[in-house]
Amino acid sequence: MMEPNELIERTADHVRACLSDEGSGHDWWHSYRVWRTAKRIAKAEGADSLVVELAALLHDLGDWKAHGGDATVGPAVSRRWLESLGAESPIVDHVCQIVGGISFKGAGVEQPPLSLEGQVVQDADRLDAIGAIGIARVFAYGGAKGQLIHDPHRQPIEHRTAEAYLSSGGTSINHFYEKLLLLRDRMNTSAGRALADQRHQFMEQFLRRFHEEWEGG
Repeated sequence: MMEPNELIERTADHVRACLSDEGSGHDWWHSYRVWRTAKRIAKAEGADSLVVELAALLHDLGDWKAHGGDATVGPAVSRRWLESLGAESPIVDHVCQIVGGISFKGAGVEQPPLSLEGQVVQDADRLDAIGAIGIARVFAYGGAKGQLIHDPHRQPIEHRTAEAYLSSGGTSINHFYEKLLLLRDRMNTSAGRALADQRHQFMEQFLRRFHEEWEGG
């Protein structure tokens, strides 16, 4: 097996090459930010840094939302890559389990249990969905999918299934209420919760201002 640092560096280079032209907010720089944040949380929480870093880097390759809701694509892509580098089977299995289990699939969809490392990566991924970066990503994704910014006659929905969440085609503003404002209270780790609080407050301030301006204020 190659040295951990080389395994991480090779994986970072691979993800950068795969996602450099992605335009919906799930690009290389998203994976980079999740990777950096996950390292910070892993250190605070005492998680296995190698598993955390590899899963953070690979988590959006084969994203289920881009493959018709097929949640098996991401783990399969990650497995092929890690096995091509000769990574040990327990590491490969753990990383693939995380990649397949961290995605938000609707407010009413039960979250599968995660290892500590999975909780760390999920928190890092969710932190990148809130705050200033999260606001920017909402509108990047909405634009890529042709969604309206806002329609006051369309109310947010609590999606009960992953299929309903995937096919909802809601507005960008509704996405705050359907997902982003829920994430602070769904953080797994103490470090994640501490980082989430200010980002959550910033989104609330933005939404208050948005609705004021919508009405001509």
